[in-house]
Amino acid sequence: MMRSAGTLTRADLAETVNRKMGFSRAESLDLVEAILDKMSNALAEGENVKISGFGSFVLRDKNERVGRNPKTGVEVPITPRRVLTFRASQLLKEKIAKAS
Repeated sequence: MMRSAGTLTRADLAETVNRKMGFSRAESLDLVEAILDKMSNALAEGENVKISGFGSFVLRDKNERVGRNPKTGVEVPITPRRVLTFRASQLLKEKIAKAS
């Protein structure tokens, strides 16, 4: 595998597209970028992204709540926000479990 320090990069994805599909390096990188752009734009517009057999990127709105500084114990308000979570598919969970 061509991963550096245990991290899969855009370049690694493009290299896989290049090897498996036979596209040029530039075309492969363009394809990876187009997919990531499509996903990013959908999330920015409030859509969840589901990739069958892999998992779902899910947006969640968190209400305002009170947090506490762990060092001082002082309570501070945490502003409402939208967060992105990832939920792995059952297939991916099983694959990871087998690999460990």
